[in-house]
Amino acid sequence: MLHLYDPLCVNDPAGLEAAYEQCRQITARYSKTFYLGTLLMSPSKRRAIWAIYVWCRRTDELVDGPAAQNTTAETLDAWESRLEDIFAGRPKDSLDLALTDTLRQFPQDIQPFRDMIAGQRMDLYRSRYNTFEELHLYCYRVAGTVGLISTAVMGIADPSPVVPWSRDHTPLIPQREAVALGIANQLTNILRDVGEDARRGRIYLPLEDLKLFNYPEADLLAGVVDERWQSLMQFQIQRARKFYAEAEQGICALSEDARWPVWAALMLYSRILDQIERNQYDVFRYRAYVPGLQKILCLPTALLRARVL
Repeated sequence: MLHLYDPLCVNDPAGLEAAYEQCRQITARYSKTFYLGTLLMSPSKRRAIWAIYVWCRRTDELVDGPAAQNTTAETLDAWESRLEDIFAGRPKDSLDLALTDTLRQFPQDIQPFRDMIAGQRMDLYRSRYNTFEELHLYCYRVAGTVGLISTAVMGIADPSPVVPWSRDHTPLIPQREAVALGIANQLTNILRDVGEDARRGRIYLPLEDLKLFNYPEADLLAGVVDERWQSLMQFQIQRARKFYAEAEQGICALSEDARWPVWAALMLYSRILDQIERNQYDVFRYRAYVPGLQKILCLPTALLRARVL
């Protein structure tokens, strides 16, 4: 039997295999687009990303899941303490075990994980954001952190010089770009889920932006789609695409085997914005998603970009 409270369990091959398989199944079930991108990674990196995804999902579900009404500040304190146990090699269940092993293979700092929990704390007491600066902090905490965490797995390109005059060249560490990709993804989530969030009494679009386009909260909660709403959504989509564009600049700095999956993930997720536009910005009645055929067709382009950009 696998004793999940025993730090030695991280050395049990059968237990680890089962733990990673559980993470794979959860990722495939709840994030089909993201899962497709992970299949382009090397086996060790894809398993690590599955483990990270599952921890992030579990963290998010503390405030957005079926039992969220029972979550308190103390719940998040306990979750952060459990995170510290994971980093110390003391997993409490099989999903923790997968992350513990991932951290052993791909060491990294605990702070981005803590920052993500801080983002969930914001959801405990906030349902509105007055400015984009406030929303930006939230997006960093719940999603920009994912970019930082994932970069530790993806790895950085070999900085060794290929020509004599490049010896003094400082290699790019794409932390800013990694955060930008996480924020772009989160802004995309926010735009896609406006209607769903509104039904829960939450508005993530900055209130200053609603005011700028003369579109009151009451209309958003009622799902009004008119010229004001379309202009507001065009503004939000343009902002998200700027973050995607910034993120693109850092992909070339990643290790060679990580560039194709990251390009694919970026392209696939950004196409949700295209679908929102095709739906005439009606995110209240239609959920924007990328059809399976479009996902497959974008992979060759992602591969080409990974090789030449």
